[in-house]
Amino acid sequence: MELKEKIIQLAREKKEIRSRDIVDKYHISRQYASRFLKELVNEKRLIKFGSTLKSFYLLPENAKTFGDRITKKLKNKDLEEFEVLKSIERKTPMLSFLTDNVRSIFDYAFSEMLNNAIEHSKAPNIELEIVKGNNLVFHVRDFGIGVFRSVLTKKKLKNELEAVHELLKGKTTTAPKAHSGEGIFFTSKVADIFYLESYNYRLTIDNLLQDVFLEEIKPSKKGTHVYFQINLQSEKHMSDIFKQYQSDPEEMAFDKTEIYVKLYTYGTIHVSRSQARRLLTNLEKFKVVVLDFDKVPSVGQAFADEIFRVFPEKYPQTKIEAINMNKTVEFMVQRAIQTKR
Repeated sequence: MELKEKIIQLAREKKEIRSRDIVDKYHISRQYASRFLKELVNEKRLIKFGSTLKSFYLLPENAKTFGDRITKKLKNKDLEEFEVLKSIERKTPMLSFLTDNVRSIFDYAFSEMLNNAIEHSKAPNIELEIVKGNNLVFHVRDFGIGVFRSVLTKKKLKNELEAVHELLKGKTTTAPKAHSGEGIFFTSKVADIFYLESYNYRLTIDNLLQDVFLEEIKPSKKGTHVYFQINLQSEKHMSDIFKQYQSDPEEMAFDKTEIYVKLYTYGTIHVSRSQARRLLTNLEKFKVVVLDFDKVPSVGQAFADEIFRVFPEKYPQTKIEAINMNKTVEFMVQRAIQTKR
């Protein structure tokens, strides 16, 4: 039996092998063993993990079930998200068997959320956890200022609820010179389930249910907890998510957004101009704004007038579209639209 086949047989027996295993068993030099291991990796008969003296090798069928969870505690000093991702890849094969579309989604979402923790949280430490089962899940936890309080402070808003509203619109960032403010927006759109938890609030975007939830919770630990989940068999593509928020695909500009009107409710009814103005803040940045009235039972005349007559007259470059209206809401919206003619 030639040496390559002997190495494969050894990998079957031991599950995980290192070059020293081959050196000890077959009494050959480390350089000679490394040469054959490299050839087997190139032939895709073995998969290498790690680097230098810490590297090890698995058969492809064993690698698929190896390392379904990884946790890391990082000091937030000179951290680079791409270096962290490379380090994870070296230590575990769990990402090696993702489909191309799920892998690109993970790389984007994980990098964006880790970058936010590195650059915005002002936290000395960051905790990461990645779990692979039927779903691929990651957690990013920092112990800094908290995402909602950060936006509240930098944007000079009244409370954390207003900060949540601004984050959901997109293009919201506390460092406009360095960031576009798109990371949280698109990460929340591409996930199956996504949530941000900070202090007293948890914002959940459930794209399986096509719904958004904002709940008040018991004060959590200082900082921000990000949760991201996507099914391993997902057919989503990052490019398709981007296209949904482009008014003109040829321009490739993030100039379209979608707002869940129910999150701007005080009590159960949208009645005042001040409510409408809060909802409309900064939406002139977009060419198209889609307002989703799902689970909104009714709106007041002043609320509808501010959105569908006053705002379009002030910002004619921004188109307002309304979806999922019941008959009561649609009547008030149409009344406001006809008034401006």
